[in-house]
Amino acid sequence: MSIQFLDLKTNHQAHRAEFDRAIGEVIDSGAFAGGRFVEQFEKEFAAYCEAKHAIGVGNGTDALWMALLALGVGPGDEVITVPATFIATCEAISFCGAKPVFVDIDPDSYLMDPALLEAAITPRTKAIMPVHLFGQPVDLDPILAIAAAHGLPVVEDAAQAHGARYKGRRAGSIGAAGAFSFYPGKNLGAFGEAGAVVTNDDALAAKMRMFRDHGQAKKYFHDVVGWNCRMDGIQGAVLSIKLRYLDERNQLRRERAAQYDEALRGLAQVITPVPSANAGHIYHIYAVRVPNRDAVLEAMGAAGVSCGIHYPVPVHLQNAYEELGLGRGSFPVAERCAREFLSLPMYPELTPAQVDEVVATLRQVLQG
Repeated sequence: MSIQFLDLKTNHQAHRAEFDRAIGEVIDSGAFAGGRFVEQFEKEFAAYCEAKHAIGVGNGTDALWMALLALGVGPGDEVITVPATFIATCEAISFCGAKPVFVDIDPDSYLMDPALLEAAITPRTKAIMPVHLFGQPVDLDPILAIAAAHGLPVVEDAAQAHGARYKGRRAGSIGAAGAFSFYPGKNLGAFGEAGAVVTNDDALAAKMRMFRDHGQAKKYFHDVVGWNCRMDGIQGAVLSIKLRYLDERNQLRRERAAQYDEALRGLAQVITPVPSANAGHIYHIYAVRVPNRDAVLEAMGAAGVSCGIHYPVPVHLQNAYEELGLGRGSFPVAERCAREFLSLPMYPELTPAQVDEVVATLRQVLQG
C-alpha cells in the first residue's frame, strides 16, 4: 500500500461541483481582485473565528506582516517569537525593519515557553508573536499577562490553527490580532495563495485594510505607503465553500490522531504529541519524535509511506539569520526537536486502515 503524506486531489473531489460553480460565478462577475466574494468570506471567517473583523490578504506571510505594520512595528524594534516555526514568522518581522528575538519552546507542547518570556523583553520590544504550531494553541494566559504588564500587543501566528480553541475561544481571536495562512495544504486551504488577519480592534482593522490596498481608504487617495496584497475573488469563493466543512474535517483529523496515539502507545522509540488540556488541537501536522530521524524518513519512503519534516533547521540557525549570531546550543529544545520531528501522514481522507499501515511500517523500520 502506497500512502501519500498529503492527498489534495481526494480532498477536493467530494465538493468539485461546488467549486466549479463558485469559480464560474467569479468568472461571470469579473470580481477577481477583492470584491464581493472576498467580502463574503471575510464576514464568514470573522464569524467563525468569533472576531469582529477578518481582512483577506494574499498569503499568510502578508497576514503576519500587515498585523505588525498596523501595530506600528518598525526599524529598531524587536518582536519576540520562537525559533521552532516556518521562516515566514520571522520574515514578517524582518520586513517591518524589526529584529526577531527568540525564546525556546516547551519540550512537551513544542510551543513558546511562557517561563522564558519575561527575560527576553527589552526596552526595544514592540510585540510578542507566539506560534500555534502544528494546530495546537499556545498557553496564552501567562503570555497575555506578561504582555499586558509591559504594555505589549500579542499577535497570534495562527497559520496552522484554523478552528483550534484555547479555553473555549478560537485561536487567532484572543490577542490583538491573529494571522492565518490558507496555503493549499492547510486545514482550510485555498486553490493557491491566500491569508487573513482577524481582530476585534476597529482601528487596527481599518489600518490593515489600507495597508493591503496601496494605503488607500478611498480609491486613488493614499493616506499611507501601503502594499498590494489583496485576496483574489476565486480564493474567497473557494474558501467560503471549504469553511462550511472545516469543523467536520478537523474532527476527522482528531480521530486519526487518537488512532495514532493509541497504536503508538508503548513504542519506546516514538514520542507522540502531547495535547494540552486547555487547547483544542486540530492536528494540522501529526509530528512524532524519533531517533535517527533522517534514516527513518528515508526508510518509510522506501516502504511506500510518505512522511515529512517540520522543520529541519530552526530559524536561528538558518543562513538568512546568520547576522543574529545565534549558534548551535542557543535554544536546545527547539534544536533537539528539529533533529527528531517526523511528520506522519495526516489529512481527513486518511482511512483507519491507512493509519494502521503507517504505524506498522514505522514499527518495522524502527525495529530494523
